[in-house]
Amino acid sequence: MISRKEAAAIATGYGDESLSVACLGSHSALDISSGAKAEGFKSIVVCERGREETYAKYFKSGGGRGCVDEIILLDSFRDVLKPAITKRLRDERAIFVPHRSFEVYVGYDGIENGFRVPIFGSRQLLRAEERTAKPNQYDLLAAAKIRTPKRFARPEDVDRLAIVKAPEAKRGYERAFFTVSSPEEFRRKAAEMVGKGVATEEGIRGAVIEEYVLGAHYNFNFFYSPMRGELELLGTDTRRQTNLDGILRLPAPEQAEILSHARVKQIEVGHIACTLRESLLEKVFGIGEAFVKASKKLYPPGIIGPFALQGAIVPEEGGEEPVVFDVSLRVPGSPGTRFTPYTEYLFGEPVSVGRRIAMELSSASAERKLGDVVT
Repeated sequence: MISRKEAAAIATGYGDESLSVACLGSHSALDISSGAKAEGFKSIVVCERGREETYAKYFKSGGGRGCVDEIILLDSFRDVLKPAITKRLRDERAIFVPHRSFEVYVGYDGIENGFRVPIFGSRQLLRAEERTAKPNQYDLLAAAKIRTPKRFARPEDVDRLAIVKAPEAKRGYERAFFTVSSPEEFRRKAAEMVGKGVATEEGIRGAVIEEYVLGAHYNFNFFYSPMRGELELLGTDTRRQTNLDGILRLPAPEQAEILSHARVKQIEVGHIACTLRESLLEKVFGIGEAFVKASKKLYPPGIIGPFALQGAIVPEEGGEEPVVFDVSLRVPGSPGTRFTPYTEYLFGEPVSVGRRIAMELSSASAERKLGDVVT
């Protein structure tokens, strides 16, 4: 296990020379790189051969354009763990920013035990995003007393409309979804999913079954600043999902016809910036504050930098309430959050997630407190 003390020592050892900000070439790399450049840092993107053109060609720095200064090209993303590559990153005085693709392609064991580069954020907290970890995101939400959908331990317990979340058979990092309202319906639909090769029997056995929440979907994208000891709301957005979005654009009769031939897929392909009614902001900040506090207790030092609570606003007798059914414990992946007004209210101008990370690194470096923001 790479300790926080070791990561802090590496970062401190970079001295007064300018830092670099590095990340894997996927997910949020452009947002991270653009933010780094805006704050005067060198940006480095570690790419996998065959997937590099976005960074090496279309957004490469040069002639006053682009945001990716340097490419490190590897045969496999997982090669970032090789000692020669981690040494190269340290020689570049790099602080590495994790995102979902980093978790998926490199793996938590490699990140925790083999990646000897300081990470912006909490290295050990990344694993809690997986529902099989202990403690996991459900434990964090429970400790924070944040409302979540009712979960069913067994299919036999289903007594209302519920959604089943099972790993896809071919892409285990993506989930296959189906709705059920009874144990019988669960068994029938689960058999169909396995029969069509969408999910495996093992995946179905380990699937999450939870109450289906009807409400307006939101991602609440936060940033906790150790330098200021404050929680910030960077923006709110909702998801574009395929092929769900295409189905929802059709009238009900056409939807029914299509669904007799095709299965709904909810693979995230993008985001839409959306605002939140101002009277709900205090409740949203409340769940964010509670989550930060719980993370410090269960996974010290807790949240550092960006995270997201993903859920819905539901109608209640006493007013609307947020319900959270998913958590991102790193860069959430929506570069459009800066097009909501919340960072402008705070900073006087729109600030992206990537730039906010670079701002925190700049403050920590200037105050010689990089050890407070890396693990």
